[in-house]
Amino acid sequence: MAQQKQKRPRTYARNRAAAVSRRGYEKVFESDGTYFLKLVVFVLLGTFWIKFQYPITWLGMPLSAIPAGFLVGLILVNRFEKIQLDRKIWYAILIVVTIICYFVPAGVLV
Repeated sequence: MAQQKQKRPRTYARNRAAAVSRRGYEKVFESDGTYFLKLVVFVLLGTFWIKFQYPITWLGMPLSAIPAGFLVGLILVNRFEKIQLDRKIWYAILIVVTIICYFVPAGVLV
């Protein structure tokens, strides 16, 4: 006797989220210009450091700079990106740019 296939529940359009297609794929509404603008904004935020002329000792460690743009960027990504995969991409971009710009003479000197 042949096995019968299990019936999958039907998904009607009125019950399905608007951002998901019938096959379960996400519909992308973001244009290339929007993505590029976000990329430029997050790269610029990653470069913004507040550097001290004389290092401050905090918990026994010398602190010579604070990544202010990185902290603002984390808040913006968490607030405006709804999709987890997109958030991971923006977090990775912020971390890489912030680490690179720590060694570059960029930032505000206090």
